[in-house]
Amino acid sequence: MSVLLVPDGLDGERLDAAAARMTGVSRARVAELIAAGAVRLGGASAAKPSLRVRGGDLLEVALGSPPAAQVRPRLADGLRIVHQDADIVVVDKPAGVAAHPSLGWEGPDVVSHLAAAGIGVATSGAAERQGIVQRLDVGTSGLMVVARSEAAYAVLKQAFRDRGVDKEYQALVQGHPDPSTGTIDAPIGRHPGADWKFAVVAGGRPSVTHYETLEAFRYASLLSVRLETGRTHQIRVHVAAVRHPCVGDPLYGADPALSARLGLERQWLHAVRLGFVHPGTGEPVEYVSSPAHDLQRALERLRELS
Repeated sequence: MSVLLVPDGLDGERLDAAAARMTGVSRARVAELIAAGAVRLGGASAAKPSLRVRGGDLLEVALGSPPAAQVRPRLADGLRIVHQDADIVVVDKPAGVAAHPSLGWEGPDVVSHLAAAGIGVATSGAAERQGIVQRLDVGTSGLMVVARSEAAYAVLKQAFRDRGVDKEYQALVQGHPDPSTGTIDAPIGRHPGADWKFAVVAGGRPSVTHYETLEAFRYASLLSVRLETGRTHQIRVHVAAVRHPCVGDPLYGADPALSARLGLERQWLHAVRLGFVHPGTGEPVEYVSSPAHDLQRALERLRELS
């Protein structure tokens, strides 16, 4: 347990930011510790990362590992195995399924589905994230690769770091981006006013998104999107930053009336293609997935309206 006094220079800072600076761990790790009840401020358990600290406050941080979310074998409805071999398993993830268990999430996830299906994965990574080399948001459907062997885990993690993985998405966005084909190059970091959101912010991590308009409708445009980087919520943040949020994504400014008109209950965003060098064979491989039924239905309704 680290027991520290908040210096006057951090007076008024958010708890997660102040604790990160005082302990040298990341803000994300501090948030995990807060969720696990491992942080106390002024003698009381800290309830949330956004609390403001005051100079002279007593900060107590238990830097041991917080309790991990439990992997409980559980099949996820609609999750499809696209390919599996000794090194990798590629899945087509439906919306409503997380990549892995996490504290506070009670729904299905890819890791627990694979455990229930008897598909072993690499043991590298945190206990609840074993084998996970990439993630998709809960509300985003499409292709994910999971490592089964330790060698594949190391190779794929490096490939994602080196931008050696070709990731293509389709996104339905409000309005009509101008130009119709272009690049959004803007740094992404945590939203200054909301812990659960991200935003284009000065000092954020470099983030690059390429897009091309595939089809224009009266109220929206269907885009092909390729990522150079893989930041949390990257596509959703970038298209919202240029005032064309994903249809069905109220968190980033989508019009709820249009979402309701199209029958959408989540963001229109699907990982349609995943290409990389196979970590076992050294040969290039590519996997393709068609947009899910609810997304196809929304497109049909848009065509009727146009």
